Amino acid sequence: MPTFTAPDGTELAYHLRGEGEPLVVLPGGPMRASVYLGDLGGLTAHRRLVLLDLRGTGDSGVPADPATYRCDHMVDDVEALRAHMGLEHMDLLAHSAAGSLAILYAARYPARVRRLVLITPNPSALGMRATVDDRLAAARLRAHEPWFEKGFPALEAWLTGQAGFDPALAPFYFGRWDDAARALDEATEAQTNEEAEARYFADGAFDPDATRAALTALTAPVLVHAGELDGGPRPDLARRAAEAFPNSELTVQPGAGHHPWLDDPDCFVRRVVAFLDR
Repeated sequence: MPTFTAPDGTELAYHLRGEGEPLVVLPGGPMRASVYLGDLGGLTAHRRLVLLDLRGTGDSGVPADPATYRCDHMVDDVEALRAHMGLEHMDLLAHSAAGSLAILYAARYPARVRRLVLITPNPSALGMRATVDDRLAAARLRAHEPWFEKGFPALEAWLTGQAGFDPALAPFYFGRWDDAARALDEATEAQTNEEAEARYFADGAFDPDATRAALTALTAPVLVHAGELDGGPRPDLARRAAEAFPNSELTVQPGAGHHPWLDDPDCFVRRVVAFLDR
């Protein structure tokens, strides 16, 4: 397991999977170990995935200062990984909450990004975030599912602060609630650093106006890939996030939720590879 040292001295780990040109991958959660990403639906047949364990997760070390779990503080961890690997510029893929980390990286180091892939991203760094209404509207698309009758009230109560997280609402994050989805969901808690998760979006992490201004210098192509059934982001929010980049495109994967590589691996890999190899 290779490691490198972050600017503040924290030892960070990453995992190499597959063959081909490197694709640096940032996991979501927020602050979930990269193991949940697996081979990203078979993307390892086309690219060598460089899966970073963010500080305090997976095999990476715990920082001396917990305040460095805030999203903006980890931008230089990503830059340190690029330098460690000797890449002049890199292809970068981020999932979910890591979308904001990747956006901040692209804003701070635009010349270091060759291509950027944002998979069902949380665009808080752009001053956008899925609303309760967004999530409930997406959830209603699943009304035909056998688990909907129990899951929807649990989701509504959780989103409106009337109750804590109920496992009954987990299926809304997946396009297909099958054994693979259940296994991924069941592993979530053990793979997530809860203290870091609570600090990731802390006050001061984002300056959307400054980030948008900085992104005007980004010449790299950007792909925003959304799931048709995902509530965070819904396709419309993903479209608005894509519009923040000078050279971007949006794709919406039919029947997919928040983990599109799990819902239809062939569709997911085909779309991402087509963008990276263009």
